[in-house]
Amino acid sequence: MAILGREDLRRQLKEKEFTPVYLLFGTESYLRDLAAKTITDLALGNSSLREFNEIEHSLNESKIQYALSDAEQLPMAFPRRLVKITNVVVSANGKKDNLKEEDEEILARYLARPAETSVVIFVADELDKRRKISKLLLENSVAVEFVKLEDQELIVWAKTKLKDQNTEADEKAIRLLVGLVGNNLRRLTNEIEKLIVAAMPDSLITYDLVEALIPNSREISNFDLTDYLISKNKKPALQILKKILDDGAEPLMLLGLIASNFHRLFLAKELMRQGVERREVARILKLPYGKQEEFLATARRTATEKLAWVMQRIAKTDVAIKTSVGGGGGYGSRLQIEILVCELVNS
Repeated sequence: MAILGREDLRRQLKEKEFTPVYLLFGTESYLRDLAAKTITDLALGNSSLREFNEIEHSLNESKIQYALSDAEQLPMAFPRRLVKITNVVVSANGKKDNLKEEDEEILARYLARPAETSVVIFVADELDKRRKISKLLLENSVAVEFVKLEDQELIVWAKTKLKDQNTEADEKAIRLLVGLVGNNLRRLTNEIEKLIVAAMPDSLITYDLVEALIPNSREISNFDLTDYLISKNKKPALQILKKILDDGAEPLMLLGLIASNFHRLFLAKELMRQGVERREVARILKLPYGKQEEFLATARRTATEKLAWVMQRIAKTDVAIKTSVGGGGGYGSRLQIEILVCELVNS
């Protein structure tokens, strides 16, 4: 069965025709969880007995057979019951699995003849599509993959959320917000809700308000900055750099993080050139599951010569900061790293 996108699922749900089994997975966990809630709400409606027909099992705490046993029970005074199976993990190396090979027979038996009066939703935190048990799920369910949104999609999302709350924001403010928060949609939504409250009573979000209210403790993905540098995406790269430095990050520490990511890209490219399998490359570099595809794709499309030049340029910046070239102290260090980033996005 083909893997659907979130818009495909939206169109299906508009008809209120439900499939016995759904599989929701992907790196965009906010939209994935929102989809699970939407299916649940539409399937059960406002039934007064909803609490008796809505069952949730986490595979971190329960076994798959108990969840499927609940799915086989008849609903109480309602056409259907809904069983949500969360925290599903089928990892690349199998070490973190909570849906295991020994569960395959039980799962296959249920998927062959799913209960007609139940809707089962599998919500996967990690799903390696190459694994046999993953393929079993993918082939016997409506499988929907939720991928991270691109910048323009995030901007549209932010505008829609603001419009729904009768709040306005200028384009510059929205782009700054997206540039600072990145593609963490859950975090972006939380920040939008905070800004909506702060913008009262005028209901107008300005650039200055965004800059003032995004917390200094924000965890910025250093790989996002690296990716912007490689893709020569100048504006978001400079926005993120400014925010990191304004929040008090030490330029040398930031330089070390940038160097580390480019070094890992260099090593990934070399390992792949030698024919090392993707899974082994990810293990050696200790790449988070959600970042593996993006990271390795970046390594593949970046020329070795470019990576070597970047590492040399980073080394020169390191020396310049330590020897106070262009001025000592915080000002001189900041100037050197700003020059570096400008050169990298313009190279």
